[in-house]
Amino acid sequence: MEKENSIKKMSETPVDKLMLSMGIPMIVSMVLQAFYNIVDSAFVSNMKSGGEQALNALTLAFPVQMLMVAVSIGTGVGMNALLAKSLGQGDKKRAAKIAGNAGFLGAVIYLACLLFGILGVRAYITSQTSDCEITDMAVDYLRICCTMSLGIVYFSVFEKLLQATGLSLYSTIAQVSGAVINIIFDPVLIYGLAGFPELGVKGAAYATVIGQMASFLIALFFHLRFNKAVENGIKYIRPSANIIKGIYAIGLPAIIAQALMSVMTYGLNIILGFSKNMVTAYGLYYKIQQFILFAAFGLRDAITPIVSFSHGMKNKERVGMGIKYGIRYTLIIMTAGFIALEIFATPLAKVFGLSGETESLCISAIRIISVSFIFAGLNIAFQGIFQALDSGIESLVISVLRQFLLVLPVAYAFSFIAKNNMDNAWTVWLTFPVAECISAAAAIVFMKKIKKNKIDTL
Repeated sequence: MEKENSIKKMSETPVDKLMLSMGIPMIVSMVLQAFYNIVDSAFVSNMKSGGEQALNALTLAFPVQMLMVAVSIGTGVGMNALLAKSLGQGDKKRAAKIAGNAGFLGAVIYLACLLFGILGVRAYITSQTSDCEITDMAVDYLRICCTMSLGIVYFSVFEKLLQATGLSLYSTIAQVSGAVINIIFDPVLIYGLAGFPELGVKGAAYATVIGQMASFLIALFFHLRFNKAVENGIKYIRPSANIIKGIYAIGLPAIIAQALMSVMTYGLNIILGFSKNMVTAYGLYYKIQQFILFAAFGLRDAITPIVSFSHGMKNKERVGMGIKYGIRYTLIIMTAGFIALEIFATPLAKVFGLSGETESLCISAIRIISVSFIFAGLNIAFQGIFQALDSGIESLVISVLRQFLLVLPVAYAFSFIAKNNMDNAWTVWLTFPVAECISAAAAIVFMKKIKKNKIDTL
């Protein structure tokens, strides 16, 4: 009965209400993820000594953390869309195999993270800085996050598994629980409270992985207890080349899209390496803006299964409504986010106790880059739509444009202006409105083509 109710919900609930019921928990979940991404930074920046150096260390480590999340979530996105489409087609046996293969892939991803944590962390960090104190802090932090990444890898899989069957509230509860646990342990382990040793940046890393593991275990419990739309069993974990290919045919563009965020941040850390203050300011802004961008990602994760399920049913009207409300709600989120950051730019920057120049650079980044939010929202929504309609290449092209081809070369050119006169350092931040605007124009062109070939023909 619960299985039938889940499928009925996806096929019959009015799309605007379905998107809100699925999207709001996902948005809350993603915003909370952004929140505890920045909590580490807030706590380490206020350590008794070395706070700004620790903040810089976390900025250098962040691209690899994003990459781990990119691969895990991208695998989950591919599984999500493929599983939702199989359920829409009434093929429950294949849906079970898709879920099982996602579990197998999670083990492979964790093994790769573990090996990098043991063998590759120091070489990665020293490629961005020669400062010994910052290097040691960054290596300590990142090594813990990589070798103990089982929680984030498997939470990403089970989160998408719950979302694919309309049970996004449970994934949100798991995310919230992990965030709360992380926030509680951060000051305890960083500052050495309640009898615990003072661990500094290592404490921030331990708090992060403890929260991630808690989220995974809670999501696993909810899946086993409430997710009746998908059958469980060891037999479904046996890897299938056909299913894995199907997962990554959809998920690989999502992985590359998020991995490009990691590459972009890593590249910018190097480009801005002439000024530690600029690296720190950009790293902080990046985490602050995630409150808004992650909300759009959360809604995108509702758009994808809704449109994919409707496409599997060959229901042209519901596909169109999914696209309409997905774009509308995304634009509302991004407009509100733009206004909020423009108003609260200065108070947000002051939370971290930065030096005068770093604080000024962070405020200018918030005010200038946030102008790009409307275009960024369109790009994020279209990428979710493209993935749902088996148009992963178009989604990938948009990612490459907005996070690589139109960012690093332009930022590199603007960096010469900043090197010659730090009073003009703000020009570097213009890179992002330019990249998002051009990418949005390309996404609209792709959408018209996909509508003609894959929606109008239903």
